[in-house]
Amino acid sequence: MALDNFIPEIWSARLLKHLDEDLVFKQLVNTDYEGEIRNVGDTVRVNRIGDIVVGSYTKDGEIGAPQQLSGEQLVLTIDQFKYFNFYVDDVDSAQQNPKTMDDAMSRAAFALAKEVDKYIAGLHAQAGVKLDNSGAGYQVGTGAGNKNPYDLVVDIVEQMDTHNIPGAGRWLVIPPWFHAMLLKSEEYKLAFQDYKSTGEIPTIAGIRILMSNNLPTKKIGNVDFSVLLAGTNMAISFAQQLNKVEAYRPEKRFADAVKGLLLFGAKVFYPESLVSIVAKKA
Repeated sequence: MALDNFIPEIWSARLLKHLDEDLVFKQLVNTDYEGEIRNVGDTVRVNRIGDIVVGSYTKDGEIGAPQQLSGEQLVLTIDQFKYFNFYVDDVDSAQQNPKTMDDAMSRAAFALAKEVDKYIAGLHAQAGVKLDNSGAGYQVGTGAGNKNPYDLVVDIVEQMDTHNIPGAGRWLVIPPWFHAMLLKSEEYKLAFQDYKSTGEIPTIAGIRILMSNNLPTKKIGNVDFSVLLAGTNMAISFAQQLNKVEAYRPEKRFADAVKGLLLFGAKVFYPESLVSIVAKKA
């Protein structure tokens, strides 16, 4: 039987590999607690210590009573669960052609990756720092009266500095239209003349630039604005667990089927380390 040749461990590894390659926002969160997650509904409780008071000391003087530590308990819960379930008819000889099954698993991984990406992107609505041009949104362009795209990136960096967001690991996620505008701006061309040779989006003012089609949008009036997102990976903790990958024979088909279940969850631990920027193409 073809099903006897199915090895769940191999397919599970391939699926996770594809997930890591396809995700954008998963690169921008920390997975410190992922190893502690196992089942739907599992939670990880994390204590966040409050500020420590610093006093002045006088020689030969006495210090005050010790401060009692304060803080809050934050909970990361695995409360999202997505599945896939597909079959390949026996006439396609799926198990005799591993590439067919591998391609199908790749597409399943991509579909799951998009769901995870959109979920993480949505959490950035909790950003503690918001740049929205006094509620009107930014009109981005190089013409008169518009916000220059390169200048807007520098303004974002300035806000991150002002709000003491750590300099290490900073990132900014932009939509394709914003990236195209950056490429056309004279400031960008002068700063990154070797862009075409590397094929990578360069770092601007110490902030890593990434591009995604999964950014959220916001309506101002009847117009859709993009919400650009910036921060560091300390802001959001994420955990996932590929809980099940199973092969089976559907009762009413001559086919091999595969189904999988992915469990995941995320928590914004440091909203003050996230920046949202509302903008549209002028």
